[in-house]
Amino acid sequence: MATVYTLEQVEKHNTNSDCWFIVHNKVYNITEFAMEHPGGEDILFSEAGKDVTEAFEDIGHSTDARDIMEKYYVGELEESAHTNHKKYHGLQAGELPEESKGLSLSIILPTLAVIGALVYKFVLASERR
Repeated sequence: MATVYTLEQVEKHNTNSDCWFIVHNKVYNITEFAMEHPGGEDILFSEAGKDVTEAFEDIGHSTDARDIMEKYYVGELEESAHTNHKKYHGLQAGELPEESKGLSLSIILPTLAVIGALVYKFVLASERR
């Protein structure tokens, strides 16, 4: 079973020589990884001891980056400190969003315009005669 940490415990690991953070309510000790981070160590150190889920997802980390993180996993954030992050789309570095599977505005709006024109022509125009 994973070790459970309080938010206060994680917040204490906020230095260059002891750098932890939280992503999706999981706790990571990334002290050893910081110098290898492609985005530079400063960005990691500036967020040490914090929940960085939103920043992590906004960057769009690759599958490889997510796999590397598992090496630094140290435990779970206690349930009472869990944050309900918005649902992330899972878009990763280098990917483009997929087309919507539902009807798009490019179909709906012209259809409504045609229906409106037909209603005007056959209903409203005939009432004016």
